[in-house]
Amino acid sequence: MLYSLLLPDLHVESVYDIDLNELKKRGIKGIITDLDNTLIEWNRPDATPELVKWMKELKEQGFSVVIVSNNRQTRVSKVAEPLGVPFIHQAKKPTSSAFRRATREMGLSVQETVVIGDQLFTDVLGGKRMGFYTILVVPVAQSDGFITRFNRRMEKVALNWMRKRGKIPWEDSNG
Repeated sequence: MLYSLLLPDLHVESVYDIDLNELKKRGIKGIITDLDNTLIEWNRPDATPELVKWMKELKEQGFSVVIVSNNRQTRVSKVAEPLGVPFIHQAKKPTSSAFRRATREMGLSVQETVVIGDQLFTDVLGGKRMGFYTILVVPVAQSDGFITRFNRRMEKVALNWMRKRGKIPWEDSNG
């Protein structure tokens, strides 16, 4: 069923609520993460101190990280490079090429990698289509860029459909 490709394996308030020990128990060694409204607000120019600390913790715990974003190189590099994190820009999510490239760069399999993002139709769908464990986070900003606003409307329709059928296992205040 289509809804199974839109249903994340885990739903959390923010990346900071992800239990890294639980990921390790699942055999996860690599993290593919979205940037805008996942790690920082879509219109924030650089990383927050909290994000810098979290990225440092990921590295100390042995996780490989790649930022995979549909945004332009100038936007993604301005955040990723100071963090020392490789990135893939203009990723065309949910297509699989950027996800494949990210796992190749980390030297990991799909089973050893998690996809983290704030959108069903890019991050979750792209990850689930390839068999990744997926984590949906609540967007860090209440506003979005133009294309994302359209995606959010479509997400709302999909979430309402899944909610009515009892397919959403988490409390959701977006509906």
